[in-house]
Amino acid sequence: MVRAVFSLCMEDENPEKEALVVVDKVDWKGRKALKHVHGGMKTSLFILTMFGFENCATVSLAVNSVTYFNGVMHFDLVESANMLTNYLGTSYLLAVLVAVVADTWFGRFKAVIVSGCFEFLGLALLTVQAHYPHLKPPPCVMSDPRSQCQTLAGSHKALLFVGLYLLAFGSSGVRASLPSHGADQFDDNDPKQASLMSTFFNYLLLSASLGGAVSLTLVVYVQDNKGWDLGFGIATIAIFLGLIVFASGLPLYRLQVVRGTSAIIEIIQVFVAAFRNMNLSIPEDPAGLYELERHNEAASETEEFLPHSDIYRFLDKAAIKPKPTTEAGNSGAPNPWKLCRVTQVENAKIIVGMVPIFCCTIIMTLCMAQLQTFCIQQGLTMDTHVSKSFKIPPASLPIIPVVFMIIIVPVYDHIVVPLLRKITGIPTGITRLQRVGVGLILSCISMAISAVIEVKRKQVARDHNMLDAIPVLNPLPMSIFWLSFQYSVFGIADLFTYVGLLEFFYSEAPKALKSTSTCFLWISMALGYFLSTIVVKSVNSATKNITSSGGWLAGNNINRNHLNLFYWFLSLVSFIDLCIYLIVSSRYKYRPQVQEVEVKQGDSKDY
Repeated sequence: MVRAVFSLCMEDENPEKEALVVVDKVDWKGRKALKHVHGGMKTSLFILTMFGFENCATVSLAVNSVTYFNGVMHFDLVESANMLTNYLGTSYLLAVLVAVVADTWFGRFKAVIVSGCFEFLGLALLTVQAHYPHLKPPPCVMSDPRSQCQTLAGSHKALLFVGLYLLAFGSSGVRASLPSHGADQFDDNDPKQASLMSTFFNYLLLSASLGGAVSLTLVVYVQDNKGWDLGFGIATIAIFLGLIVFASGLPLYRLQVVRGTSAIIEIIQVFVAAFRNMNLSIPEDPAGLYELERHNEAASETEEFLPHSDIYRFLDKAAIKPKPTTEAGNSGAPNPWKLCRVTQVENAKIIVGMVPIFCCTIIMTLCMAQLQTFCIQQGLTMDTHVSKSFKIPPASLPIIPVVFMIIIVPVYDHIVVPLLRKITGIPTGITRLQRVGVGLILSCISMAISAVIEVKRKQVARDHNMLDAIPVLNPLPMSIFWLSFQYSVFGIADLFTYVGLLEFFYSEAPKALKSTSTCFLWISMALGYFLSTIVVKSVNSATKNITSSGGWLAGNNINRNHLNLFYWFLSLVSFIDLCIYLIVSSRYKYRPQVQEVEVKQGDSKDY
């Protein structure tokens, strides 16, 4: 694998090639970026390293924080789970805001640096609070009904949330800007570098997996056995090292020229203008709609021009030229909130067409949230011995799918894809929507496996009269590795769906939106995490009068609730979502990629 990465890096080093200027990119001093001096796979290693360190710092919190909130800060189990999903949802949702600010005014490199500093500050506050006893409640066993545990409150609770959401903001900025900054290091107009960009996205997942593997083993072990303060301290050091490595690559980066306007804002302008012009009639001839002249001074050399399409005609109202405008000539630029270009309208139509695909992926994140919350609590009740002298922390279980991804990503990119390409004739092996669909199928299966394993776990607890056993202190005679089945299946689902979505959104998005296209994935994940909070509360409310525990997921004793029924419910919802996705994806038409010759072979096909 190292040899493969090294060979990719060496492809950029050819001193005999002429140093060509990269369009729309500059170096750190504001000069035109040179193709064989700046960017490429060699430079992207700084970015991949930063992404690995960032995941090393944050993944442990995503899988182990319920234990921290419940066991150390004494929030009840459901509230702890909802605190985690709200934190993750906020982090993913803020990525959109940071992407808009970075593209419009700030620049992606600066956005990563500033966001990383916020992330460092948030982790430092969490470290301080975990270290000093007077900043947290006295030790107490939450699962023991005889205990009267003091819950975190007041200024100490405020400190926890300040640190947590500073971390959420910082992580969102890194997540929003780093992949796009990495994509900036490759030239879409160069077929060789365009193919390397696809490899970069695969290795972006690999770097995240490597960082996650360290977080799920070393950091989680330290948190559970050596102290949460030391665990948070390691995460703080990791993000600091990541920032140092990332900043050191500045002289080699290709930096995007700040546009002064955001592509997302331009899409919003289309909907606003269409609404304001709703009383105007659409001309029969599309030539009557507003568009820049290709050789007009207002049209830059790199301006994108898209032909008019007959779908979503209501958006064409945004490009209707009012009579005063047609007579104004070149006296001034039109108000973009009243009149938009045809190309701008077509970009909005592309986004509208992608929305159904986007919506069908939200449920998968809802399912993933349960693996990061309730599955960890299941593991706390089980036998965690790997050998007589070594125990695996329950929060380290996701290491199983992470290891799978570390192995599968290079195998998939260098072996499976070329093999599938020969069979299907499609450059990517299978279409992007097929890749997403495979992940959704596996997600549904993972939830069904989770339900079966939970039935078995509760049966073991009944058979041994351990329904009220204290987790960790009195583990069930059932190995924690039973949970590895659901984690493994969902890990493979991750590989297919999330990387497929990242590539789908980036390739299908209009030129003006490519830099922020990764945000669509983060929005999908944010909505999934927020939906998890809503679903958990709704399920508890709907079942509180029909169960002795006061709800399927109520209480701190996971042996007394009905988590198995909740998993079956999620599996059913996932199956319904899959059926809807099959219908939606079968009707989707891939956007023509005029600069990618290979796409003609297969990516124009339906699902």
